[in-house]
Amino acid sequence: MTSYDPTDRDERGARTGTEDVVSDHGPGEQRPADDLFWERLSWCVATGWAGLLEENHVDNGARWHRLDDGLIDVVRGRLAPRAQLTVWPGLSTDVAAVLAALPEEGPVELVWEDGEGRITGVVADGCESAELATLVAGARAATALSRYVDERHPLMMAVLPDSDDVLRARRWTEQTRSDRDWAFLRTLRRGQVVTGTVVVIADFGVTFVDIGGFTAMINIPEVSWRRVGHPSDILAVGQEVTAEILDIDPTRERVSLSLKALQEDPLPRLAERVGETVTGRVTRIEAFGVFVRIEERDDGFEGLVPASEPAGDTARVGDPLTVRITAVDPTTRRILLAPVRASATGEAG
Repeated sequence: MTSYDPTDRDERGARTGTEDVVSDHGPGEQRPADDLFWERLSWCVATGWAGLLEENHVDNGARWHRLDDGLIDVVRGRLAPRAQLTVWPGLSTDVAAVLAALPEEGPVELVWEDGEGRITGVVADGCESAELATLVAGARAATALSRYVDERHPLMMAVLPDSDDVLRARRWTEQTRSDRDWAFLRTLRRGQVVTGTVVVIADFGVTFVDIGGFTAMINIPEVSWRRVGHPSDILAVGQEVTAEILDIDPTRERVSLSLKALQEDPLPRLAERVGETVTGRVTRIEAFGVFVRIEERDDGFEGLVPASEPAGDTARVGDPLTVRITAVDPTTRRILLAPVRASATGEAG
């Protein structure tokens, strides 16, 4: 069994620690452990995605910290400036299963919490599993992390700034997906127009769009100004779309898009037709009134004939009904109608 060596590499080129980088250039923008990082981390812990923090310094071993909603601020206050921070999923309480899953050979890092709540990590070869089992006897929880770069999948990595919030450490972390998303989100702004490709249309109505390696989302109300039953009615996987960024949530690493923000709202034009008489089809009958589609198209606007306005006791869904447009409110998207009765001479009155 070996002690933790932050500059150790095995014969396969596995990075088994961290290194100072002499060059001023690294693999992408370095993520600082700033307030936004801690907000993101708190959200990840609250959702059960993260639970373990690795603190590492050049030429020193790692310190491990268990994370939960009540400990994050305490852990943050204990960290030394310029530390490299690596976020992992939480420890498993099924210690036996962790030990059983250890590889038969190759370097592995075993991290465990003992009965006193102390968290320890050691690097060993998989063939030393019997010795590791003795070492973690009585542990509350544990996890095993591969030491090979292509098998290590931390959730986030960052470097802690100095006490004045300036990042001076000349070291670079291996960017995780979350770190790349963080860097990409920094290039976006609300109101920005982006072009992307539809990659998924979920059954629950959300459309996911790739906007350059980051997956943004379009909620169904933002697909069109007109009523849409499901996004697949007008969108298809592989389709290129242009949309406006509505919101950027760096904590959840989400971007919301809108297609309709770049479309003309047709309702103000309909407002110009107040007083006009039209014949439409009854689409719904509710206790509070009858809905009538007043445009000859599948996604045509529907107006409401209130129950206080008799629309005909025999009206059925699909029946034609002649109505007068009495009010159009572009803000609430409400259209009110009044039934028009045919006179004895056959004219509307």
